[in-house]
Amino acid sequence: MTHAREEHEEEVLARIAKGLVYTESEAAFQAPRRRTEQIFEYNHTPPGETEKRRSLLVAILGSVGERTVLLPPFHAGFGSNVHIGDDFFGNVNLTFVDDVDIRIGDGVMIAPSVTLTTTGHPVHPSRRTDFGRFSEPIVIEDKVWIGSNAVVLPGVRIGYGSVIGAGSVVSRSIPPMTVALGAPCRVVRAITDEDLVTRTAEGQAAASRREPTL
Repeated sequence: MTHAREEHEEEVLARIAKGLVYTESEAAFQAPRRRTEQIFEYNHTPPGETEKRRSLLVAILGSVGERTVLLPPFHAGFGSNVHIGDDFFGNVNLTFVDDVDIRIGDGVMIAPSVTLTTTGHPVHPSRRTDFGRFSEPIVIEDKVWIGSNAVVLPGVRIGYGSVIGAGSVVSRSIPPMTVALGAPCRVVRAITDEDLVTRTAEGQAAASRREPTL
């Protein structure tokens, strides 16, 4: 690699890290980090071949914990920028737009057809030439549950134990131990000890009043 090329790549990576606009051509040097072929193979691996799925997932993701379930098909721009902890469950049609890091903690559950996108595009059309874009990392802390068809946008952090309602558009960070829903997604209440008895014989009446549809 020439010195000029190395300087160019470092400059582009510095811009990406700051959340500034960069283009497809400028970031083309990152193409070898895309795991497109392995993702295709994973999505076409028979359900019974659990060891093969596991080995492919290790090869695809930046890091992956133990007892991880990721139901195919899933989709990722890179795959290598996704980091998943232990005891993860991801349902079908999970999409990672991982131009930069997506970090998911332990015990996270994600329902069908959720999109986690680290990347957006400038509003002015002239700045979208050559697919101009910006990217900011996403962090999903331990024990989070994300409902079906939710979209998590660039730069968002979802705090420990929180629940995101189905169909939500999460454009701002969500604090720990809260229920949040809507488009845009907003916190509607805290998660409290009362939630320990919902959907039980003792707490059935409270459940109908307090639990979101996810």
